[in-house]
Amino acid sequence: MGDYIRDEPHACRFYGGSFRDPSSYREKAREVDARFHRDARQRALSMIGAHTEPARDRLDRFLEEGGFFVTTGQQPGLFTGPLYSLYKALTAIRLASSLEPLLERPVLAMFWIASEDHDWEEADHTHLLDVGNELQTLRVPEQKGALHRPLHRIPLHEGLVGVVDDFIGALPETDFSPGLFELIRGSYPTGQTLPGGFVEVMQEVLAELPIVFVDSADPMLKEASAPILFREMEEADEHEALLARVASHLELEGYHAQVPILEGGVNLFFEGEAGRDRLYRDGGAFRLNRAGTRMELEEIRSKAQEDPSLLSPNVLLRPVVESALFPTVSYVGGPGELAYFAQLKDLFRAHGLEMPVVHPRHSVTLVEAKIGKILGKFHRTPDSLDRPHHELAAEIALEEVPPEVRRALGEIRGTVGKSAGALTKAVQKIDPTLKGPISHARNAAFAAFDEAERKILQALKRENEIALDQLEKAQRHLFPFGKPQERSLNAFYYLSRYGPKLIPALLETFNVDLGMDIP
Repeated sequence: MGDYIRDEPHACRFYGGSFRDPSSYREKAREVDARFHRDARQRALSMIGAHTEPARDRLDRFLEEGGFFVTTGQQPGLFTGPLYSLYKALTAIRLASSLEPLLERPVLAMFWIASEDHDWEEADHTHLLDVGNELQTLRVPEQKGALHRPLHRIPLHEGLVGVVDDFIGALPETDFSPGLFELIRGSYPTGQTLPGGFVEVMQEVLAELPIVFVDSADPMLKEASAPILFREMEEADEHEALLARVASHLELEGYHAQVPILEGGVNLFFEGEAGRDRLYRDGGAFRLNRAGTRMELEEIRSKAQEDPSLLSPNVLLRPVVESALFPTVSYVGGPGELAYFAQLKDLFRAHGLEMPVVHPRHSVTLVEAKIGKILGKFHRTPDSLDRPHHELAAEIALEEVPPEVRRALGEIRGTVGKSAGALTKAVQKIDPTLKGPISHARNAAFAAFDEAERKILQALKRENEIALDQLEKAQRHLFPFGKPQERSLNAFYYLSRYGPKLIPALLETFNVDLGMDIP
């Protein structure tokens, strides 16, 4: 939400304060401290994986000094997924580091692996540029029985080895390649899941930085979150009403609800015979949306107590679960997440919580030297390439039109227009209806010269074909598939070229503005 990022008061009131205001973090830290005593923090630590040395060092002080988390998360993608997954993690690390001197406590970044998600088609592929600068899409074939099942339940067998080989084959061989290729193969053995491979890759890529990972399907986490999920079922109608009121208030302010509030919809999924299925209220009971199965509250409760993994939160309830289980002061989110967090303040309070301070993730466009040279040659900025190639080609061709040609075309059009006007005036006394044929002749002349100009531009495009190919290459790097680079390209494209130094270089650029001097 742009107004929130710009710190507009009418937008910030839907959130837990301004992400630029130090007092917002201090206030949230006090609320967290009131709920998280030593035992609660101990339970939180038992649900995370601290696989990096810097994270383990930070956790040594976390319990004794009453530490906090800056959290972020993402549905796991193939081989890191899009770059923005990495950017989320780095923003969280940078923000945590900046909050430590402010809160005078250990603050650690935490990445929530959304392994309960069931959108296979969103997670089963990745995009990268190969050694020939051509875009490649690599996709794991649909696995047997995968439809609508949570990602953590889908072991990868069919086609996995081939996809790993193709992915590695598309990357260049550099000084960094052997270690990266070993990481990729080691993280995706046959039988691995998409979440399992994702977390192994991310842990290694971020091995030198203080960040921990938590799996949303972790058995201890599922057991700990059960009371929140049961409460959501019990109060589903009241929570639907409060979310509908917030959506209405957003609309009155000129915004819209990022996540639609569906009539009867419960903020929970239950894994039944049709896979992970949205729950709907049905009289005094509940109905599974796809399966159509009707279940009583006590039946769902009984099944979920026997197997806590069957019940899971939807996108609106997931942040509430996270803040209830972990001492979270801030959440780092992308544009879509910032928008739907505006709907959640009252839902947090309905569960006895205050929402964390929502901090936007950093957005970066990586411009390699070879792409920078192309931009410099054509006097273009990266953002100027964010449009269809034919529009850019036409603009370049127009710029290449010799001044004398432009001048001649302008003079011809001016002469035709002026002469047609004079002739129309001159024939008025003879026959006023002659105005029509003269106007038609003028328009035909203009059309003829428009066609001539079009052919001139086509000739210039042919002449500049090599240059236009260079611009198209730059567009593939900066806006692949017509989308920002960070929403498409896999991080391994850049890691294979620039090695581990890329990570601290990115982190250095992710400045955090808290309205005070913090190193």
